Amino acid sequence: MRHGKSDYPGGTRDYDRPLADRGETEAAAAGRWIRNNQPRIDAVICSAALRTRETFAATGIVAPARFSDQLYDASPADVLADLALTGSTVHTLLVIGHAPGIPSLAFRLADEDSDQVAMDELTTKFPTSALAVLRTDSTWSELAEAGATLVAFEVCRPEH
Repeated sequence: MRHGKSDYPGGTRDYDRPLADRGETEAAAAGRWIRNNQPRIDAVICSAALRTRETFAATGIVAPARFSDQLYDASPADVLADLALTGSTVHTLLVIGHAPGIPSLAFRLADEDSDQVAMDELTTKFPTSALAVLRTDSTWSELAEAGATLVAFEVCRPEH
């Protein structure tokens, strides 16, 4: 998941930018969509940046969370390395981060069996509060490019 729409207060460094009001409502919509359409979240890995932490809080998802500085300004390889630290008891993981790392990794993980409509949407844009849902039989430490199936791509807006 990409964080909700952020605000741009003057004099604030990027890492400390908060969510805008729209970002709060988008993140809440994303949380509703997740609860209504996906299995229960076992764990969350969230960038430690302010807007991602606020996104997680606004989703209303209740699950153990790890806040990672590694996900801020992360490459797809950085995100994948962070995912590899996830324990084998976690089956459904929510990752909240930033562009371009999250969108790029979602695209790279998607295999040839991925939903074509979702792939088309994923490659067109990955706006704030968008979610890519991938399924894999791999362990988190073994997950590699083309190692998951993209089953859904959802852009969450307040109407969800």
